Amino acid sequence: MESFILGTGGMMPLPNRNLTSMLLRREGELFLFDCGEATQVSLRQLNLKWKRITAILISHTHADHVTGLPGILMLSSQVERNEALVIIGPPKIQEYIETNRRVLDMHINYPIEIREIARPHIPQEVYRREGYKIRSFPMRHSKICVGYSFEEDARPGVFLPEKAEDIRVPRGPLWGRLQRGEDVQLEDGRIITPGQVMGAPREGRKVSYVTDTTWRNSIPSEVSGSDLLICEAMFGEVHADTAVEKRHLTARQAGQLAVRAGNIHRMGLIHYSPRYTDYELKTLQKECRDFFPNAFLCRDRMVIQIPYSDSKKNATKS
Repeated sequence: MESFILGTGGMMPLPNRNLTSMLLRREGELFLFDCGEATQVSLRQLNLKWKRITAILISHTHADHVTGLPGILMLSSQVERNEALVIIGPPKIQEYIETNRRVLDMHINYPIEIREIARPHIPQEVYRREGYKIRSFPMRHSKICVGYSFEEDARPGVFLPEKAEDIRVPRGPLWGRLQRGEDVQLEDGRIITPGQVMGAPREGRKVSYVTDTTWRNSIPSEVSGSDLLICEAMFGEVHADTAVEKRHLTARQAGQLAVRAGNIHRMGLIHYSPRYTDYELKTLQKECRDFFPNAFLCRDRMVIQIPYSDSKKNATKS
């Protein structure tokens, strides 16, 4: 699994800082979280194919999170696409899309399935396929806003050859079937289950996305256990009053959130105020690291590897 940071800016794009957007790739499927202005540019620069986007998940309908959507929808008609593009978001996302389609007279030659989150103030599962699910949970912003977590199902335990040999399961196809979770019958009539030759189930991976919110006590429990937490850090402590007024997190609060959540492997900071230069962002990182040392600054077009918990050795690269 990989996370691609397509944009890190808030409010307005800057020459080297597109508006906030993150893409997650898992086994060939792509999931786009928010779609700020110039999202297409980063997709192109990273050679990511928008026709392979399975679902787009929108946190809220402020302009800096949705202005890239019309272009994505129109460009997707220029490539072969047969499967439906699922778009998930809080109330108003359907109105926004349908209004753009009508006013811009969009030529759309593929199915679009819009799923508005009917009760965005309640944590809930909003998407599921074999092997994973996506949950939404409420933020506290100036309009209805949600965060998301992408959670893989638990994986089977490690196959233990010595246990298979101890109970006289012959090497070969039967071992493979047991590893795939199937019961097998031996020539002597015994039924062997995978649990007899496999270790304990292993956790899947979890990626959480939190942006545009002031502090909310329920957020830490929702993101707990994340292999990667992408979290806004729009302001430094010198502008803490502005953060409260505009309902955003400071970098310090992002660090406190990760500590409160517990079991966060890494946290990438995102959604910076345009008032901060790239050099000044180091202050945000320091204020966050005072609480959560394993935090780093997201940069546009950064690629983050997300290995399984039993092999977390890969690092962030840009």
